[in-house]
Amino acid sequence: MHRLADSSPSADFFLGGKGLVQLRLGLAISLGCAILIGIFLLDLRLPWLWLTAILALMAVSIGYTARLLARSALTKPALARQLAFDLCAMAAMFYLTGGATNPLVSLLLVPVTVAALAMPMRLALILAGLAVVLYSLLMFFSLPLPIEDVARATRLHLIGMWLTFVVSAWLIAMFLSRLTDAIRRRDAELAAAREQALRDAQVVALAQLAAGAAHELGTPLATMRVICGELRRDTRLPEDCRADLEMLERQIEQCKTIIGGMTARAGHRRAEDMHAVAVTDWLTGVLERWRSYWPEASCRMRVETDATSPQWAPPPEVEQAVISLLNNAARIAPRDIELRLAWNEDWLRITVADQGPGFPPQVLAAAGGKPLPAHEQGAGLGLWLARSAIERLGGKLRLANDSGGATVTIELPRKIGS
Repeated sequence: MHRLADSSPSADFFLGGKGLVQLRLGLAISLGCAILIGIFLLDLRLPWLWLTAILALMAVSIGYTARLLARSALTKPALARQLAFDLCAMAAMFYLTGGATNPLVSLLLVPVTVAALAMPMRLALILAGLAVVLYSLLMFFSLPLPIEDVARATRLHLIGMWLTFVVSAWLIAMFLSRLTDAIRRRDAELAAAREQALRDAQVVALAQLAAGAAHELGTPLATMRVICGELRRDTRLPEDCRADLEMLERQIEQCKTIIGGMTARAGHRRAEDMHAVAVTDWLTGVLERWRSYWPEASCRMRVETDATSPQWAPPPEVEQAVISLLNNAARIAPRDIELRLAWNEDWLRITVADQGPGFPPQVLAAAGGKPLPAHEQGAGLGLWLARSAIERLGGKLRLANDSGGATVTIELPRKIGS
């Protein structure tokens, strides 16, 4: 089984991607072009049959490597074997074309450079030692090029040095630029991971505070409930005050329900407790529960997909996020809220739209990525908590302003509720 054996960008590039195949293919094509130039343009009597056989072996080896990479990444020893084969094949070609006097002999450094970038020091030193041994042997054992004219030999040597420079410059520019891009992508991924870890730590700290607050709020809520019951039994209470008192009692019961549910939602639900329902029915239930918190608000629900509603068992964090977004919309435009639902085979999208003035620029810039300053309508945590919960589930939360107000879109993978 071949596997990715290193986490550095250079190792990922050569072990797990197309970098190794491209490099070896570039070397083989360069050597093939040099042979064609020598035979047809420079009229050299080269052992083309042997050279063609070596190039064919390199092509077979490259094809084998491509098949391995199509299934999985290479291990470091496998990469070392591939580079050692290239060194030996190139040395054989140089043996047939002048040995160490061949101006292309410096291309032996290319596999050694790859080894230094992608492999540990031990394997890199082994390949470097192999290259030194092969180069040393070529200084004593080789078939000389059949060139009797010294001036022509000098010109050929200069042309070969030029070709070596062109190939080296192309390889350096191509692969180092790609390695730089891979390093930038890795840095961006690490920065995003650090930001996510920081948000998760902040959410955990906030959850601990919320758990303590929920425990402490139980006593005052119970006291308020007793007092409301005593006031309701007072026959001297006016009817308009009695209606307000009933509303207050309902709000207290809702507070107790929310606090009681926090314990059940604090951890992951067991699989047997999660029941799949039609996603339209689930979202309708969420909307009805929210309406009990905001009886004065108006929200209409619109399903944008005509297909049959899929079965879904959503985590509780999704319901909390949707209710939080509806709460934010109700504070701005309580009479003009729209809840939209759409899905396909891969994702599910929930959008909360209002007809208010839209998000301020600083909110759009933060995009829910950090808590906002507290204001008169809340503590500025709703969007931040919603985004943190959605991203932990592998989804995305997007904010936007349009001509009709503000929209917040939650996009989740269908697999989390399956």
